[in-house]
Parts: sequence; C-alpha cells; structure tokens
Amino acid sequence: MNVNISARFFRIWQRNLTVYKESWKINFLPPLLEPFFYLLAFGIGFSGIIGSISYASREVSYVLFIAPSLVAINIMNNAFFENTYGSFVRMYYQKTFDAMMATPLNAEEIITGEIVWGATKAVVGTLIMLTVISFFGLVNYPAGILIVFVAFLGGIAFGSVAMVFTGITPRIELFNLPIFLFITPMFLFSGTFFPITGLPVWAQYFAMALPLTHLVNLVRALSFGLFNTEVLVGLCYLIIFCLIMFPLAIFKMRKRLIK
Repeated sequence: MNVNISARFFRIWQRNLTVYKESWKINFLPPLLEPFFYLLAFGIGFSGIIGSISYASREVSYVLFIAPSLVAINIMNNAFFENTYGSFVRMYYQKTFDAMMATPLNAEEIITGEIVWGATKAVVGTLIMLTVISFFGLVNYPAGILIVFVAFLGGIAFGSVAMVFTGITPRIELFNLPIFLFITPMFLFSGTFFPITGLPVWAQYFAMALPLTHLVNLVRALSFGLFNTEVLVGLCYLIIFCLIMFPLAIFKMRKRLIK
C-alpha cells in the first residue's frame, strides 16, 4: 500500500482544535472531576478496607496505587472515544470527511490528522488529571513530567486501533461491541484496580497481551519515579502496537473513504 502523508494533516488537527474551543468548558470538566471523585471514593472507601499494596518491593497505599491507572484509563478513553464516535460522526453524519476529500488533502492525511487529534485530547486530559492528583502528592516529579509524552504515544496507539474499528463499523450503535469486548476487559484486567499478580496464570498472560496493561505499568512506574524494566517493556510494546495499528487504520479507513 502506497501511503502519502505530508504536513497537511496538521490542517485536520487545526480544524478539530477550532471546534473543540467552542465547547472547551464542557470538555474540560470530565478529566478535572473524574480523578477527584475516584480518589475520594477509593481513598475513603476501599483504602480503609484494603490498606496497602505491594508494588516495586515496597508497600504503598491503595490510592497511590490506583492514581496512575486513572491517568492511563483517561488516555485510553480520550483517544478511543474521539476516534470512534467523534470520527464516525464527522465522517458519516456531518460529511466532514467528504468535504476534506474535495480539497488537496488525501485520505491518509485526513486519517492521520484525526488520530493525532485523538492523541492531543489524551494529552490535554492527562495534563488536567496530573494537575489534580499532584495536589494529593500522588505523582513523583520530575519523572512524572514524562507521563505527558507517554500520553501522546498511548493516544496514538488507542487512536489507531479506534480508527480500525471506525473503518469496519457500519453503524454508530455497533461501537458497543468493541467497547464491551475490547475496552471493558482492559478496564478491569489490566492492573488498574488490583495487581495482575493476583490473577490466575492464564489471566496474567491475557492481561500482558492488552495494551492498557503496559500503559498502566508505564504510567505507574513514572509516577513513582522509577525507571525499571516495566518502563522499557511498556515503551517497546506501545511503539510496536502503533507500528501495527497505524498502517492498519490507514488501510481500513482508506477503503471506506475511497470507493
């Protein structure tokens, strides 16, 4: 497949940013309030029941353990939902993609711009969440600054796989299937709310195959100021995942846009 992507994809990003500015106050609220509610609930509720959790050869509080996973979930959700529901609406209902195809922009540039925009939303949400949880002393700096760059990489990864689903999903209501079969299992079994070492061996292997597991491990290690094997493995996994899913997203969406 011949892929022709130039810097013109930035115009797609710019267009989406302009639209985002019109409703930024509403979009600003979820990543601002979500970590506060989670930390309030788990900090007051579960933390008293569970106590501490063993992580990286140390005992840490439950709130300290789950805070990074909330950031990772935010990265996944922002990119995935933007490049499924958001991109589908622009493509199918608003016919925005059709209008773009009538310009010098090509399909690859449109798709790339959409994915980069999904990653940008993941970064914005991450910056907001890091600001909130930093007030609780749950992020170690300066290593925590690197989480912002991880958010962009994770955003590209989940934005790309979301675009694959957008390329093969005929109707918007059918996005319930990838959410139920792909997003929900990761939300529950990727070391988000409990260590995967507590799972059966087969479930641990299953968890290690999920991209969110590696994103959670990567964000958690950086939030603790650690540069261990989980950081290296997480980076390698996400880069390889992007190298596979990004071209696949281009291929699937190009087939849908060019008939």
